[in-house]
Amino acid sequence: MTGKPEVLFVCVHNAGRSQMAAALLAHHAGGAVDVRSAGSAPADSINPAVREAMAEVGLDLSREVPKKLTTDAVEAADVVITMGCGDACPIFPGKRYLDWQLEDPAGKGVEDVRPIRDEIDRRVRELLTELLAAEA
Repeated sequence: MTGKPEVLFVCVHNAGRSQMAAALLAHHAGGAVDVRSAGSAPADSINPAVREAMAEVGLDLSREVPKKLTTDAVEAADVVITMGCGDACPIFPGKRYLDWQLEDPAGKGVEDVRPIRDEIDRRVRELLTELLAAEA
């Protein structure tokens, strides 16, 4: 990686896991990492239970919208993380690809989304530690 690392979180609908991961990493990184999220078949809006669970930890997703995955976004990223949803993602040499197997929050209430959010938060903090160590 040269310069500020860029991370792309990918999930099919970009309405739950990938949005939570992007918001959490951006929050914890404080500008030290460029963060994006996208989906191969984006939903119309963010899952309401996901918005609520994120608001509980002080992160507002009300202005976020699901975004379409593009080849350019993958090409620009240093790290591409799929969220356990078997998403089709272009492969480019020199990129780090991870697949985080995580439960899908679709159709769940906020009480069931909280543990998913907390597991994503744990993984995001671990990733951030790795990225910052690589930059040092």
